[in-house]
Amino acid sequence: MDHKKQIGERVKGLREDCELSQESLAEKLGVTVDFLKQVEEGTVEVSVSVLHQLGKICGVGLTTLLTGEDPHLHSFTVTPAGKGVDVHRRAEYGYQSLAANFADRKAEPFLVTVPPGKNREVKKYHHDGQEFNYVLKGEIRFFIGEHEALLKEGDSIYFDSSQDHAMQVVGDEPALFLAVIF
Repeated sequence: MDHKKQIGERVKGLREDCELSQESLAEKLGVTVDFLKQVEEGTVEVSVSVLHQLGKICGVGLTTLLTGEDPHLHSFTVTPAGKGVDVHRRAEYGYQSLAANFADRKAEPFLVTVPPGKNREVKKYHHDGQEFNYVLKGEIRFFIGEHEALLKEGDSIYFDSSQDHAMQVVGDEPALFLAVIF
C-alpha cells in the first residue's frame, strides 16, 4: 500500500480513537477540513510537524504515525550512518529520522537533504515548538518570518518554528543539515 494511504489510515484511526470530528481535529491542527479529509484518504502528503502535533493531541508518538510500529527503546538508541528511518515529510526534501526507535522522545532529530533549487518556489511552513538546524554540507538560505540568514557548513540556527520558515540551497550541489524539532 502507498505510504500516503498508510499514514492516512493511521491518522483517521487515531482521530476516531480520540473521538474527534474532522472539524475539531482540523481546527486543533491549524489545517482545513478539506486538507484533513485528503490526508485521511491518502491523496496528499502531510508534514511531519502536523503528524507530531496530532501525536501530542492524542498521546501517540511520531514513529507510530509514520511507520505503524511503536518505538521500544528507553535507555538509548543507535542509528548507524545511512540507516535512519526514511520519512516522507515534503516531496522536495529527503528526511531521515535519527531516533525512530526511542520511546517518549522530547525532540525529533532528522537528517535532511535539500536539492539545489534556484528556480524552485520557496514554500514557507510553520508548526508548534522550536527548531534547531546545523548545516553539515553546503550552503542554505533560511527564511524565518521576514528575516533571511545564509548558513554555511558548521553554522547553526535556532528559532521559534511557529513562525513561517523555509530554506533554499545556495549553489548547484545538494545541502545536508541536522534538524531537531522540539
